[in-house]
Amino acid sequence: MQEFKTVLTPIDFSENAVKVARSAAYVAGTFRADLHFIFVVQNFEDYSGFFVPPVNLPNLEEEIFTSAQQRMDSFMEENQAMLEGYGLSGVKSKVLSGDVGEEILNYAVEVNSNLIIMGTHGYKGLERIMFGSVADKVVKTACCPVMTINPYRKECEESA
Repeated sequence: MQEFKTVLTPIDFSENAVKVARSAAYVAGTFRADLHFIFVVQNFEDYSGFFVPPVNLPNLEEEIFTSAQQRMDSFMEENQAMLEGYGLSGVKSKVLSGDVGEEILNYAVEVNSNLIIMGTHGYKGLERIMFGSVADKVVKTACCPVMTINPYRKECEESA
């Protein structure tokens, strides 16, 4: 049986991030694994094909990174009781910057994660072409198992 010692969970601070975090906490608590939450700030360089009005990008990126760090701190505080309810303490959190998929994969290697639990957005059609699928990239290239959670499937929850 696969033993999970380090679980990595990328979050996006959406209303569904708590659902994904709860699932990750359940798994980490069950296996008595370390849990890491990360948020990746997308680089503006990735939008070079789009028209972006001239702004001071380094300052804007720094402000967004600082704001993301504050949001991560709030997320951890808001979910502390839930995490403790699963027997977790010392849950780690980090904000990174870069290509979202690449940063998730790199951090998984850095912390020796042997399970990644992440949400999906369920993009289809034009949205998927425009934004791609981070979950798809991670599933296809991660060096450890990846569990994806679709928090948008309300009809499944209602029928269960």
